[in-house]
Parts: sequence; C-alpha cells; structure tokens
Amino acid sequence: MSDRLLAALRAQMESCGVDAYIAPNSDFHASEYIGEAFKTVRFLTGFTGTTATLVVLPDRAALWTDEGYFLQAKQELSGSGITLFHTGHSDSPTVADYLKEGMPADGLLAGDGRTLTARQALELLDSLGGQARFLDRDLAGELWKDRPPLPNAPVWVLSERYAGEPAEKKLAWLREQVAARADAHLIATLDDIAWLLNLRGGDIAYNPVALAYLAVLPDRALLFIDPAKLDAQVRAHLDRLGVEVLPYEAAQETVEQVLSGKRVLLMPERVGYAFYLRLEAAKAQIIEGENPSILRKSVKNAVQLEHLRQAHQKDGVAVTKLLCWLKTGMEGGHPTEAQIAEKLDTLRLGQEGCLGPSFITISGFGAHGAIVHYHVTPESDVPVEPDGLLLLDSGGQYLEGTTDLTRTVVIGSATAEQKRCFTLVLQGMLNLSAAVFPIGVCGRHLDVLARGPLWSNGLDYGHGTGHGIGSLLCVHEPPIGFNWRITARNDTAPFAPGMVVSDEPGVYLPGRFGVRLENQLACREAETDGFLRFETLTLAPIDLDAVDPSLLDARGREQLNAYHKRVYEQIGPFLTEEEQHWLREATRPI
Repeated sequence: MSDRLLAALRAQMESCGVDAYIAPNSDFHASEYIGEAFKTVRFLTGFTGTTATLVVLPDRAALWTDEGYFLQAKQELSGSGITLFHTGHSDSPTVADYLKEGMPADGLLAGDGRTLTARQALELLDSLGGQARFLDRDLAGELWKDRPPLPNAPVWVLSERYAGEPAEKKLAWLREQVAARADAHLIATLDDIAWLLNLRGGDIAYNPVALAYLAVLPDRALLFIDPAKLDAQVRAHLDRLGVEVLPYEAAQETVEQVLSGKRVLLMPERVGYAFYLRLEAAKAQIIEGENPSILRKSVKNAVQLEHLRQAHQKDGVAVTKLLCWLKTGMEGGHPTEAQIAEKLDTLRLGQEGCLGPSFITISGFGAHGAIVHYHVTPESDVPVEPDGLLLLDSGGQYLEGTTDLTRTVVIGSATAEQKRCFTLVLQGMLNLSAAVFPIGVCGRHLDVLARGPLWSNGLDYGHGTGHGIGSLLCVHEPPIGFNWRITARNDTAPFAPGMVVSDEPGVYLPGRFGVRLENQLACREAETDGFLRFETLTLAPIDLDAVDPSLLDARGREQLNAYHKRVYEQIGPFLTEEEQHWLREATRPI
C-alpha cells in the first residue's frame, strides 16, 4: 500500500518540480494527538504512532520517531523500504541533514504549510543554506480521495464551578501581558484557546478541545471556528466576552487583513508556517514568543486542585476494582489485553462526572509491556495467562479534571528479575515523589531522583520521567516535566505551587517484559520558606506481589506503607465488602 502511495506522491512531486516532500504527523495546531483527517503519515506509510516526520525524496524515503515509538515503527514499517531514524539520536541524521544530502542547495521543498510549524520551516530552510525554496501545497492530501472530513463535535461552556476563574478575567490578564510587547496575539494552540475562553469540545479523541484559532487585540477578539458547533448558550457566552465568531476556513485570509502592519505576538512552534507567510506578506512585525497562557494554564487554582483530588479518588475506585478483578481470578477466565482495557474503560465511565478516557488505554502483557506506547489491535491481542507482567497505563477525563496513572500487575507469579526491575522502578517513583527542593528548580534537575536506582543497576528508559497534565484538557501539557536530556522539546519551566506533573519511571526489556509505575503529583509549598514539595494525587494500590522488600530502603518502605494506608482509607469506602477485603490485604504494611 505504501509503495503505491509513495510512487503516486513522487509523480506529483515530479510534475511540480519538487525535490523533497515533508509531512509531519500534525494537525493545523501542532497538537500532540490529532484527528483522523490529519493522519497523513499513517495514510502514506501505515505507521500509527503519535510522533513522526516523513520525508520523501525521488529515490528514497525516511521516517523519524522518538524512543517511545521506535519499536512500534520498526514493526509497522517492516518491508516498506522506508528508512527509520531515531529523533534526536547521535547515530541518526537530522531531517535537515537528510534533506541537505538528498536535494540540491537551491531545491524546492514542499509540504502543507498548515501542518508544518513556522519554527520547523524556518529552521529547515536555514539549515539548507538559505537558497532552498518552499512550496506550500498539500500534495499528499491531493492523493487522499477518501480523506475524512474535519470533525464537528459540539462546543460547550465549562462552568466556573470547575474552571475556578471567569474567562473575562483570563482575557483581561492576557491583554495586559500582550500590550507590553505587541498589538495583537495569534493563538493556534487548542488547549490554550479552550482554557482562555472556558470552552470545551470534542474534535480530537480523548482531548476535549475544538478546532479553532483565536486572535486577541486590545479592543476585540476573533474566534475562527465552525459556527455549526456553537449552540445558543455558547454564543451567549462568547457575546458576553466580546468575542466575534468567524468561519474556521477564513482564518488565514482574515488574519492577513486584520493584523496587517501590526506587531503580532505568536509562538512559531505552535503556529503554522502558512500563517507566518501571510503575516509577512501583510507587512506585520512578527514577535516570536511563548503563548503567555501556557505557563498560567499550568498553575492550577485552588478550585481546580480540589476538584482534581476528587477526580483521582473516583479514578482510584475504578482502577482498584479492576485490579481486584485481575488478582482474584478474573472470574475464572483468561481475558485478553483488549478485554481488560475495555473493562477498565467501562469501570471508569461508571464514575459520576467521567466523560471518557484521556488517551487510549495501554494494556500490554509480557513482551507487549516493553513497547512503551503499545496499543492493542485485533492482530496483536493476546490472552493474559500466568505467568507474566501486565502493564496498564490509562486515564480519564472528568468534569473535575484529567487523570493518568500506570500500574504493572503480576499475573500468576513473578520471577526474581521481574521483582528486581519492578522494585527499582518503585524506589525511583517514591524518591521523586518525596523530593523537597528550592524555588527555581526545574524537572530536569530532579529527574535523577527517579532514575538513580535504575542507573545504579545499569538500567534506564528512553522516555521522560514525567509530563505536565491539563485540567479537563490535554493529558500532556507543557511547560513542565522531568527529563535530564536537554533538547528543544523538553519542558523546562521551574516548578511553582499548583503545577501538576506525572512521575513515571520504567524498565523495558524488548521481547520480554516491561515495568512502569505512574502517579500524578501536585506541586505545593513545603514547610520551609523558599522550598517546594509534591503531594501525590493518584490513589491506587501498588502490586506487592512484584515488590522485593529487600531492595527498598527504609524510607521507601515507610513511604509505600503510608501511601497504601491513604489508598485504603480513601478508596475502601466506595468498594464492595469483597473488594474492601482484597484491598486491605493488597495494602498491608511490608
């Protein structure tokens, strides 16, 4: 299939005089998760991972993806003839190096300028020596005859009861921030728009956002969105905010007209190159900078934090019910990975206020657990039979907030090696959650606390130890995280009270098993002035059948026992008598 499509794409390239074609796995908003209509990389190659960049030359093609999707890409691209590269690895060429070697210095690079960000395009063209030209044309889209339409899920207003702050106040704050630097601010990032306006939608699976652009000026704000998504309540809400509604497809042309000659603040990493070209043509002065809303959004207010604690309690009940079922015989059967994922999703949806999962549930047994972002398919689905480890990574979208947690569960019995790996991961997770640190510290400074026990035993993992998390928004939210690797993609903002982040170390032995444990942490002030600490929000038992107590230090054992005491006290009252009995034993002191 990919051979035929790539041949057709190359024919398109030749007819247009194009020397290279680039297709990032992105929508028009640089979203991490994208709708079906934007999955061009999957259409051309069959690769289903989230992170990818495809480059097609007249005689060859290559795809870049990160460590978390590399094994998956290796399997899905097998036999395609597409060369696979690690993003950011020293043994792999960069996209720019590959293009430089494969096209003339003054060659023509083509791509969809809506999905290629301004930063990506500008850096690529600069790396190619400044003589290369760019053709803004969706050649792949012209081949995609049965391309799905853009989503049109209804938009709704998030009550201030859950948002904790009126949208009027957020817009006033944003205008103050922008006024010091620019005449206008162009926002393409969907979760920033949703947060600013207290709106939620359903255009991207698992992410309650709507496809839209927002231009904010001192005396007006323009929201570019499909008006069919807006009911009377939403329109009245936007009217109160003084926000004008214009068609989604009119965004580029209108922005070019309205912002002509103005100083425009935009984030080139999140705005499409097509907008950048339009603004340049309109003689606008482009001021590059981060969206002010990104940092402000990451600091949850007191209302959001209290609701998030409630969401985690509900989530913990659902997960604990599933763990009890798994550990007490699974009703005498051997369910498959997919059946377990479906049962967990059903239990979660049974909790009041749950709108659905926050991402595709990862249910990986045995060797599948070693694939970091494994997604079970009908072809890969296997029964969960003794003996082995089952890795479950899941989360929910609640009116009260967004959750994300991982538990690795012993099915049958665990080997000494599996217990060793599990306990080292557990020790790392506990180390990080207990951190006390001065104001100004970033996640990259703390990452070693989680990795230290693994490093001491010659083990490591390729993904970050954690990521920021939205509030009824995206499960991955900048600008915080834990990752010692210094790259442009790292989230490097210092921690502040109210920020919420995941703590998820792991070990992955390809072809054998994987271990990951994940809790969510809320940053808060420590008892000592000038210092911060974390509060663990997640409430679900850790499988003691996988723990080797001799490998935990005394502090780790105390932490685990104290955590399990909290889990039993806060989750137990919502369980059946049988489930309570199981949980009491599952959270026993060690």
